[in-house]
Amino acid sequence: MSGLVVQENVPLAPLSTLGVGGPARFYARAADRVAVEAGAAWAEDRGVPLLVLGGGSNMVIADAGYPGLVLHVLPEGIDARRTDGEVYVRAGAGVNWDDLVKTATAQGWAGIECLSGIPGRVGATPIQNVGAYGQDVSETITSVEAFDVVARKAVTLSNEECGFGYRSSRFKGVDRNRYIILAVEYRLAPGGAPAVRYPDVQRHLAERGMAAPSLDQVRQAVIEVRRRKSMVLDPADPNARSVGSFFVNPVVSVETGAAVQAAAERMKAPGADAMPRWPVATGGVKLSAAWLIERAGFPRGYRKGNAAISDNHPLAIVNRGGATAREVVDLAREIREGVRAAFEVSLVPEPVFVNVSLGETDETGEA
Repeated sequence: MSGLVVQENVPLAPLSTLGVGGPARFYARAADRVAVEAGAAWAEDRGVPLLVLGGGSNMVIADAGYPGLVLHVLPEGIDARRTDGEVYVRAGAGVNWDDLVKTATAQGWAGIECLSGIPGRVGATPIQNVGAYGQDVSETITSVEAFDVVARKAVTLSNEECGFGYRSSRFKGVDRNRYIILAVEYRLAPGGAPAVRYPDVQRHLAERGMAAPSLDQVRQAVIEVRRRKSMVLDPADPNARSVGSFFVNPVVSVETGAAVQAAAERMKAPGADAMPRWPVATGGVKLSAAWLIERAGFPRGYRKGNAAISDNHPLAIVNRGGATAREVVDLAREIREGVRAAFEVSLVPEPVFVNVSLGETDETGEA
């Protein structure tokens, strides 16, 4: 069937950045739309569940593995066209995300430079509405090409139809598992100025006397800032084996934000009077999950078996070597329950849990 090769009992841990998880009962690579359609049909015809895998950078896979078909979606290719002073870049879902960012900055195309160094592939970016350091992909995505598993046909969805929100989209929410993303188109600005909105990046550039940095200089600054936090893939860094940020920054009401600060002051938490918070356009405030985690009593390096909080960033849970998915989940659950007990805020996990659960979460961030 269209050259689809299905293997059995393929280890999944080597295919994820966290490095945990058991085998896939069935596994196949899909390098184009025809293979994607064939894989979806193969799973449906045999009555087995289907899991789409890209770069494996945002998954916690169960120790028992996955009981169905893992379809490794890897369409390649980058094409660009210029229209009305803008460039439209279409990238296959299997393109390495940072390779796309590198290409864009090298060409002088602004719009995704602050997303440098993020692991994973293009296909994952609209699902999570991937963002960092003041940018997210919803600002530049014009359309998403996907295979609709329910209707069994290829579709193209506009930016508005993607339902983007903070670290979310229709692909992660109401239509989870319905669409298999094949390609994404981004609108970038040739010769545009880089976005320098994030304090860490601003400080990095200022320390080096870069008052008017180029796109490439901003890219390198972002990568260096991420590297200091062990948020780039580096086999030599014991803190780099992770899924990146494990929890999203919670968005809560203004009243809850004030209550959190009051609780921190009662606890005499360091910096309670300067608790980080940012207003959001939809109302309420965004709090720092990292700040909450540390003030709730979970220091960097805090460990549970072979899973631990990174030495360099409180939002990353890392595999110290030989960690199990159970250890990762138990540590994440302990952190979430500790933050809830201290501040009455429920942290929402960012990664996808495969055949394992952290338990119920309140998507609003309020307990």
